[in-house]
Amino acid sequence: MIPLAEAREFVLGSCRVLPPRSVGLDDALGCVSAASVVAAEPVPPFVNSSMDGFAVRSADLAGASPDGPVHLEVVGTVLAGSPELPVVGAGRSVRIMTGAPLPPGADAVCMLEVCTTEAGGSTVVIDRPVEAGTFVRTVGQDVEVGATVVGAGVALTPAHLGSVANQGVAEVLVHPRPRIGVLSTGDELVEAGHALPPGGIRDANRHSLLALVRQEGWEAVDLGIVGDDERAVVEALDDAGARCDAVLTSGGVSVGDADVVRTVLRQRCGGTMRWMQVAIRPAKPFAFGLLEGSATPVFGLPGNPVSAMVSFELLVRPAVRLMAGHPALDRLSVPARLVAPLDRRPDGKTHFVRSVLSLDDSGSWWVRPLLGQESHQLSVMAGSNALVELPDGDGAARGDIVRVVAIAPDRLEVVPAPTGGQA
Repeated sequence: MIPLAEAREFVLGSCRVLPPRSVGLDDALGCVSAASVVAAEPVPPFVNSSMDGFAVRSADLAGASPDGPVHLEVVGTVLAGSPELPVVGAGRSVRIMTGAPLPPGADAVCMLEVCTTEAGGSTVVIDRPVEAGTFVRTVGQDVEVGATVVGAGVALTPAHLGSVANQGVAEVLVHPRPRIGVLSTGDELVEAGHALPPGGIRDANRHSLLALVRQEGWEAVDLGIVGDDERAVVEALDDAGARCDAVLTSGGVSVGDADVVRTVLRQRCGGTMRWMQVAIRPAKPFAFGLLEGSATPVFGLPGNPVSAMVSFELLVRPAVRLMAGHPALDRLSVPARLVAPLDRRPDGKTHFVRSVLSLDDSGSWWVRPLLGQESHQLSVMAGSNALVELPDGDGAARGDIVRVVAIAPDRLEVVPAPTGGQA
């Protein structure tokens, strides 16, 4: 067996970042920028109001009070996009809407809620001073010309894309979304909609892995099911290598007589292929290589459904994130306190225990291991949001601090803080 770190180093060292390309803003969400976007225009591009109210001269309101309110003549209205602006002279004001240009002469905005109008709206009454600059957005207050709007190596969020759009830019240079093919192998596999023959099992892996790929924002390519036939597997991989950036297979990488994927990868990947027994549980068997001709990475995952998903988390996900240009390859990992003991025997492996991670209202992390840790128990994986990384040894006691990987951070639980110092 080899350490997980060695397997990971081999895989990451073999993968390359995808060449950048320009894509439209509406197709760039989640992609990683390959070049900086520098502001050519200030944001805002003109002085404008951040409130609905009245544009005023602060000097006119210097002495305003509830006992001595100031009456100002309203000489016009300015809407967002108004091309013509009335001048605000002494003793005058202009009705203004949020985002509208500040008219000449005004240096502040008095919010509508503290104003009273009289004479059919031709006069506004204000009973308090308003300092210059109140509710006024200045040119370049958000972004100045020459500022970096988005740096290189940034995973683009909706706010990033809006900021780029603010510059009048329609496309951005990014590392493209990887196209990931998913192939299931095995004579025993049966697709949904077909009756199970004796000894047949449903193909759960392909659907789980396709979903994991889509969840990352990558493009998933369904390569279907191929039986335990070397020629069929070769044809499927060659076809996938021509149209995918990486390929995931499940099954056929252990030590059985019918484990043909391992054999095919040796044939089609040459010296780049490595078959590994990784010192982890689940997901010990793993194969990886680059297809000759296309240099497409192929990840040979084990056939047990939990093992396939854990292999994806520990080895596939960081490698494909590297290909997509992400600077951060790993999931959130936190120290958490066990709410139940985790017993195990020394076996030379790191165990990844399916668990539920929670954060209490005092800011402490807690983790609850789930019952049913066998590699075929996909229902337990469905109920977990984290993996406890349990080193080789005799396990951990209730209350011990363990390292936990959050595999479903959007499903983290928030719970009340336990009493007595332990859960």
